[in-house]
Amino acid sequence: MPLRSSYPPSKLDMASSMKTLLSDESRYLKSFNLFLDRSTEHKCMQVFIDEILPGELASIGDGKCSFNILGVGSGAGAVDLQMLSKLQLKYPGASINNEIVEPSSDQIHNYKVLVAKTPNLENVSFNWNKMTSSEYENHVKENKENKTFDFIHMIQMLYYVSDPAATIKFFHSLLGPKGKLLIILVSGTGGWSHLWKTFKHQLCLSEFSQDITIQDIKEYLDSTGLKYQHYDLPSYVDITECFTEGDKNGELLMDLLTETYEFSKTAPPDLKAEIMSFLRQPECTTEKDGKIIFNSTMGAIVVEP
Repeated sequence: MPLRSSYPPSKLDMASSMKTLLSDESRYLKSFNLFLDRSTEHKCMQVFIDEILPGELASIGDGKCSFNILGVGSGAGAVDLQMLSKLQLKYPGASINNEIVEPSSDQIHNYKVLVAKTPNLENVSFNWNKMTSSEYENHVKENKENKTFDFIHMIQMLYYVSDPAATIKFFHSLLGPKGKLLIILVSGTGGWSHLWKTFKHQLCLSEFSQDITIQDIKEYLDSTGLKYQHYDLPSYVDITECFTEGDKNGELLMDLLTETYEFSKTAPPDLKAEIMSFLRQPECTTEKDGKIIFNSTMGAIVVEP
């Protein structure tokens, strides 16, 4: 069952100079880091890690004294280390082999810097793979590696693969007998979903699945019969700066919202006006204390073996 249909590009796409934000890694990281600074994403992620994840990790042990963990698209590693700390608390003294798949050299560097200054990692080994998830899949298959993992996490990364169903199927196949796969994406009912479902033809500027939501994942898993648990993760981001013409931070935030490189400068005026108006709709934002707050609610799914 496909998670995303392919559509021919619209005339508007072809007539404009718009290109995907992923074409410029530096600007993407600036946009992404600014988004995190303006949002409650890491706070809601922390609540999930503190209150829900320990219960999910409780069943992967079964007397084990060592664990294999795989992070796919781990970025700079902040969330990874928070999850590792919960695993250490649940299984004191256990050795942990933490494997990372991350295509960005800058993010891998930042991850290594963070590890170097984080205490209590004596029992954790790290193995960084500078590659995309599809490159990692090819690597595993070509080398006929027979590795399995006790916990695999894919946080906010399935937007950047061309076939999410195949990606999930492959990484799920790497789970051990009691392993679990964590997937976190935007909710199917938040602002992201409304924006991308409405402007999909104009904004999907790459072969990737940028419009995918956690609802799409649930539908796919239901079609396969795989068992899973679903959790809502309410999150919000202040996008007030987006509505001040020429505001540099606002332009960076609009780049991330639309996944378009310099959207404010390259989007056709009618499309820009339509999207800016759409963002003020109650499906996307609310206004509080003079600030425009975007609904960036996410969902988490924990898939059983």
